[in-house]
Amino acid sequence: MSDDATPDARTRRAYLKHGGAVIGGGLLAGCTGDAESQSTPASTATDAATPTASDRYTVSMEPMGDVTFESVPERWMAYFSTYGDMAIALGQLDGLAGLIFTENWPMAFFDAIPDLEVSFDDVPQLMGEGGIDREALYEMDCDLHLFDSNFVQVLDDTWIDEDFAEITDNVGPILGNSIRRRTGDWHGYRYYSLYEAFELVADAFQERERYAAVADLHDSLRATIDAGLPPEDERPTVGLLSVNSDFEGGAFYAYPVHDGNGHKQYRDLGMRGAFDDAIDGSYAKWDYEQLLDVDPDVLVFQYGFSHVSTAEFEDRMTAMRADPIGQQLSAVENDRLYRGGTSYQGPIINLFQTEIAAKQFYPEAFGEWRGLGSVPTGKQLFDRQRLADVITGAFDPA
Repeated sequence: MSDDATPDARTRRAYLKHGGAVIGGGLLAGCTGDAESQSTPASTATDAATPTASDRYTVSMEPMGDVTFESVPERWMAYFSTYGDMAIALGQLDGLAGLIFTENWPMAFFDAIPDLEVSFDDVPQLMGEGGIDREALYEMDCDLHLFDSNFVQVLDDTWIDEDFAEITDNVGPILGNSIRRRTGDWHGYRYYSLYEAFELVADAFQERERYAAVADLHDSLRATIDAGLPPEDERPTVGLLSVNSDFEGGAFYAYPVHDGNGHKQYRDLGMRGAFDDAIDGSYAKWDYEQLLDVDPDVLVFQYGFSHVSTAEFEDRMTAMRADPIGQQLSAVENDRLYRGGTSYQGPIINLFQTEIAAKQFYPEAFGEWRGLGSVPTGKQLFDRQRLADVITGAFDPA
């Protein structure tokens, strides 16, 4: 990687920053299953805030192993809202050159952060009907590619290991680990927790102070939740369903609570997963009768903030309330049907999704959930302004 771009590369960069169109029109399909390791990440990144061109440093992360940087990355791309969210949290939004998926981000969360504007209107999307565009990676000319190369091959099986080696050699390094789920034989290497992965991305961008400040917000939120959680036997049972289920036909994707990053907020909240003992595997497809057999106190619909609008969500809830069996569910009778988060969460998304779920599950302890724009400052469980200041760089790291 080098700061010395060719004239053609500089032209491409200017075009993509100011006028790049979406490449392809692929649509993200949310599903289930996660796992993560809690072991300590290995990183040999230097502590220098801004290394010179001669100050090489290395960040180590499976599956790519040791990744060497000649200088701090300026232009970057990412798979989706896990690593993309991390880079935004580290103040790197201006360097975003492309995403494999620009769709189905929970944009309302970013809108709720003061002094921050996030839009992907001019950000190229690499996933299209024909798969992931190889040439686009060359055209974007990124200094860092944030994705798990093995997972990209799951998304598009026309990619082979040699393709990633060529990208690394001819364009820039690849760094990333799929921390959302453990399914199939393709992931035979270690997993990382959200903040283990986030720390390594911070090392890549040489943004340790920003990482530490966001981690402090996360730790403070966790401490507030731990102090306020009701005893386990007083917590409601919560059933996880996909918002992409067939509400009219009565066919629902039901999930147990998994160990990976995708369900991190639920584990951090000590949630009693209503379907945990009833599902053998990553998910099950149930009808209304099977839901009624378990009858959770609360129903939360995964991807409710990312894949549907408020109106679309309410239409689905209306269909459930109208069904002769669905209307018998305790969560329907007690009006405890809630929009849930995406399983593709970075640190910003996780802060919001944890606060939201805390209020949905335990309103007596943390205040009733009334909607994202209806949480008074005094009732917020983490400091939005502090988060904004960290992202924009207007913060005191002390």
